[in-house]
Amino acid sequence: MLAIAKKEFNAFFQSSTGVLIICTYLGLNGIFLWLLDVPFNLIESGYAQLDGLFMLSPWVFMFLIPAIGMKMISEEKRSGTIEWLFTKPVTEWQIILGKWIAGMLLVVFALIPTFIYAITLYNLGNPIGNLDFGSLAGSYIGLLLLASGYLAISLFASSITENSIVSFVTGVLFCLFFYIGFEQIANLNALKFSALFWMKLGMNEHYTSISRGVLDFRDVVYFIALSYAFLSASKTILKSRNW
Repeated sequence: MLAIAKKEFNAFFQSSTGVLIICTYLGLNGIFLWLLDVPFNLIESGYAQLDGLFMLSPWVFMFLIPAIGMKMISEEKRSGTIEWLFTKPVTEWQIILGKWIAGMLLVVFALIPTFIYAITLYNLGNPIGNLDFGSLAGSYIGLLLLASGYLAISLFASSITENSIVSFVTGVLFCLFFYIGFEQIANLNALKFSALFWMKLGMNEHYTSISRGVLDFRDVVYFIALSYAFLSASKTILKSRNW
């Protein structure tokens, strides 16, 4: 499993995909958080907090993470190298988890430079150091859990097709639905009586809760269960070998 993760992670940088993903994420953050006069702008907010980063990142990740995962399985199936993998002493679970670990490592590498934002706001605060580290830590944990769910969904989308573009589009649509789709269902007049139930099925409700700095066990379990469900579905598709 770790060998697969290492191979997949190295492949990101051998093909420049990893550098492109990281640069795109940091570039979009830099533009929206520091340059443009938009609600995400950190300087214009007037507070020493990184809320703008954690409001913007779910939407940026909604496109970047499916881009990370779109070729992970679909390209292996298209080129036939997946058959070579099955000749090795690895299980379907190890293949899926290895690729998921590689994707999550790339996400972590993309997030590490954003610590500079926290350091900058720490020094710009009045007084200096006026930064809520509890909320900051919770927000980063929430973002990693959200990324885990996005990546699991993207791997599932990659496992059901041999076409990388189809995989990308499917991954984006699935991530969009799980992030805000259930909220839209909850807003339907016919379902107002069960609105809370539908809200709890969506990622945004749990991500927002964690971002407040309160690490609720139920929110963590939600993301773990969601990731496990889609990774299991990907494993089942690989095991069926109907392609």
